[in-house]
Amino acid sequence: MSVTVVLGSQWGDEGKGKLVDILAADIDVCARCAGGNNAGHTIVVPVGPDRVKTTYAFHLLPSGLVNPKCTGVIGSGVVVHVPSFFAELDALEAKGLDCSGRLFVSDRAHLVFDFHQIVDGLKEVELGGSSIGTTKKGIGPAYSGKASRSGLRVHHLFDHDTFAEKFRKLVEGRFKRYGHFEYDTEGEIQRYKVLAERLKPYVIDSVVYIHEALASGKKVLVEGANALMLDLDFGTYPYVTSSSTTIGGVCTGLGIPPKKIEKTIGVIKAYTTRVGGGPFPTEQLNDIGVHLQEVGREYGTTTGRRRRCGWLDLVVMKHSNMINGYDTLNLTKLDVLDQLPEIKIGVRYLVDGKELPGFPADLELLAKVEVEYVSLPGWNTSIENVTEYSELPENCKKYIEFIESYLDIPVEWIGVGPGRESMVKKEVK
Repeated sequence: MSVTVVLGSQWGDEGKGKLVDILAADIDVCARCAGGNNAGHTIVVPVGPDRVKTTYAFHLLPSGLVNPKCTGVIGSGVVVHVPSFFAELDALEAKGLDCSGRLFVSDRAHLVFDFHQIVDGLKEVELGGSSIGTTKKGIGPAYSGKASRSGLRVHHLFDHDTFAEKFRKLVEGRFKRYGHFEYDTEGEIQRYKVLAERLKPYVIDSVVYIHEALASGKKVLVEGANALMLDLDFGTYPYVTSSSTTIGGVCTGLGIPPKKIEKTIGVIKAYTTRVGGGPFPTEQLNDIGVHLQEVGREYGTTTGRRRRCGWLDLVVMKHSNMINGYDTLNLTKLDVLDQLPEIKIGVRYLVDGKELPGFPADLELLAKVEVEYVSLPGWNTSIENVTEYSELPENCKKYIEFIESYLDIPVEWIGVGPGRESMVKKEVK
């Protein structure tokens, strides 16, 4: 019995996919537990005898599929847009990644339809100036349907007449709510009749599948989507996603009891980024922010949007760790800080000179915080070719050690460059 969980610990885009890719080399099953194709992982892998660097973009599919011996499972807590599932699968296979017989979808997973994506855009327009900044992938409306018990699940696809009846009612409900938008309901019903046949071989009872895998001694890796600060309950609501991105979402999204989880790894970028609206206390709207954005290539995998950038925020990380209980951390993109003479770390939030006890729920209060920083000297040299922790510059080690000491969590993995090989493994006690 062995379940390892990889979770985003900030606002997403921390580089979870690369760690999942590395860990998947020794994993039997890689599972997604929440979110949909609003997630995005880019993995660069040397392929073939000539070791040609090949870039794979993952959105809905588990990125552990890069390992040809690893099986991917899309769990019950994920929402699935079937056309995107096949578009992504076809794109991966076109680059030589054979996924046949090793990719499965839970029959309990809820479905995202094109009308959800249209509604997603209409909801953003309705919000006007307070737009949340969603990816317009229909994720929120699909989860809304799930919560209101009007959603359709994967298993519904295989009784066509019942599916068609339920689908028509769903679309009519959206017309009543938003007015009549252009949508070919009957055309979609026929489209899904064809898609259902293609999807059928991939569909399983994922609860039974994962528990049988564990019972037979297989190793399971859970790939979190989004991150703690985008969690529906504990993130910067309403500037969040619509699912549980926490360790709790692993249990509810896959049907795994807590006692089966052996290790939880938090992925933390060496600075902080976020996409979309909402307060961002350590954001740097200056040359530092531009440097992090440009050197770090901070553009979204799913949307292409520029990410907002700022200093590392350890108040966020303390909040994150209280909820998820990380055993170790993966510190990513440390090389982006290589050329900075001084590096700051946010350690406390003050309002009217008084320290806040934690990360506040009230965003108006959050907008007022003054961040107290600790300044550390930079290392002013490239670390991209470093392969051992001992080879890192002393000031670089001091940066890592400060994070470990402040959070009382060991850093086990350190990202020093974009490639799969650019990850330093550090021994932890």
